[in-house]
Amino acid sequence: MKTMENYSANEVLKELKAAAVPANLAGMARFAIGGEKRMGVSVPEMRKLAKNIGTDHKLALELWETGIPEAMIVAGMIDDPAKVTSGQMDKWAGDFESWDVCDQVCMNLFDRTKFAWEKPFEWAKDEREFVRRAAFSLMAVLAWHRRDLPDKDFIKFFPLLETYATDERNFVKKAVNWALRQFGKRSQEAKKLALQLAYKIQKIDSKSARWIASDAIKELEKR
Repeated sequence: MKTMENYSANEVLKELKAAAVPANLAGMARFAIGGEKRMGVSVPEMRKLAKNIGTDHKLALELWETGIPEAMIVAGMIDDPAKVTSGQMDKWAGDFESWDVCDQVCMNLFDRTKFAWEKPFEWAKDEREFVRRAAFSLMAVLAWHRRDLPDKDFIKFFPLLETYATDERNFVKKAVNWALRQFGKRSQEAKKLALQLAYKIQKIDSKSARWIASDAIKELEKR
């Protein structure tokens, strides 16, 4: 891999193609990692490429528009959070078609923007599966990455966790579960609060809610 400044989108795509292992696509599909343009590039390879590129907002926007999942993930890795607008976040969230692109962009970019704390409230109301997933993936990542902040900053998300625990769609319920578990891992006090919420959610007459709560209880009570 070359070292240079000012990569073009075409050069990035060539690097991705060179790092792709098409034989991996079948295995990735078993984990619901797909997409018509998927190349078969591993996350470590994408990270190496992104590190080599550095921060480049303009290039990130160009890569996103290719619709290639790996290029979109790299876009999230190289974009400048200070230049990301609210509209860009909404647009990108609306383009999510795979859980890995959603989660990678949330953990590599969205959680570092100034809109990170408001978007979960907006996106949770959106009926599109991956936009709603993005709301809870972003919550989970904030709970994970921002351990410097007090638990009260995250408790405001609790009503969303309770309300949307009834969403039976696989990619939504797993993200709600992730956010609940991740909050509970922050501290002993957070664990106590997360378990209280989990037991409350467990009483909801919903198969999804019961699974979310039971799985979170099982993991958190071991800690």
